[in-house]
Amino acid sequence: MLQALYGPAVPGLRAEYGLSPSGAGLGLSLHFAGGVAGVLAFNAIHSRISNRALLAASYGLMAAGGAGFALAPNWPTALAAAFLGGLGFGGIDYGLNQLFAVGFGNRSTAMLNVLNAHFGIGAVLGPAVVAWMGPGDYAYAFGGCAVLAGLLALLGSSGVRTRVSDETPPATRSSLGLPRILLGFLALYILNVAVEAGVGGWEPTHLETVGYSASVAASATSVYWLMMTAGRFLVVPVTLKYSPERILTVCAAGMTACLLLALVKGAAPVAYAGVGLFIAPVFPTGLPWLNRALPQAERAGAWVIAASMTGGVAAPPLLGAGIEASGIHAVPWLLTVLSGASLLATVGLVRLTRRPIE
Repeated sequence: MLQALYGPAVPGLRAEYGLSPSGAGLGLSLHFAGGVAGVLAFNAIHSRISNRALLAASYGLMAAGGAGFALAPNWPTALAAAFLGGLGFGGIDYGLNQLFAVGFGNRSTAMLNVLNAHFGIGAVLGPAVVAWMGPGDYAYAFGGCAVLAGLLALLGSSGVRTRVSDETPPATRSSLGLPRILLGFLALYILNVAVEAGVGGWEPTHLETVGYSASVAASATSVYWLMMTAGRFLVVPVTLKYSPERILTVCAAGMTACLLLALVKGAAPVAYAGVGLFIAPVFPTGLPWLNRALPQAERAGAWVIAASMTGGVAAPPLLGAGIEASGIHAVPWLLTVLSGASLLATVGLVRLTRRPIE
């Protein structure tokens, strides 16, 4: 929820600190930068601290960051608080996903989708809270998140096992210094998050360009995010019957088909909703596959989580450059290229892991 507050708060931030639109957007950028650092930092120290300590420290950082952003007397202080909150967010993202990926056995894929669906609920609730209170009162929303995170730091990890997972031998490495399978997963996650962020950022502009009203475009984008949340709940029974490889291959093919359908004006809003439905299971479903494919490098999940955040930061400006060169009408084509590359990465991983799709 904390991450989802920055965008809707932009008008209030601009009014309070006298910022340009790009300047106000630095809050989210610093949050993401802190998230990447948090994932890598908590991964590095996880072998020396308990799971409970990892989660409590992460919630504590989120509480400090949220409170600092709400009470910041100036913009540099607010940015520092955003980075601090991002550190905690990265720790939670890594810690919970890793615990769910290895802690539920054959049900890990299903439970990860449930977990990430709840992340999605927070992403929907955050903007709704700011819209209800008004952008000028954004500080209360950040303060509320800080209070909730503080309570979780004190109470939320009480049922978590404190034992640190046993160390495992290092993975066999390729000439590039990383297993080819891990490189494949890094590519898969970067590409999928690039598509996710690209649709979320450019869908409303594309729909308005092809003739839809601003309200319809905004509503269609909200439906896209809602479909991402719904898709993770809907896929839960599917994960109990089919392998992650098969699910991810179908998802990549479905995403690509929907993005091609978005080229048709009359079908574009529905097509983008379909992208949300198909992309929803990718992040949580891929982690158990990764842990199974690289059992000797169980914390490789930290690298793909960090890579996914990097993709979310890098994709919007890179897509923007492509759109400047090709025009807004090229948005579905550019996203289709990324989705097609994701499909190729998925098929390549199926071959590398030697698990035929059944």
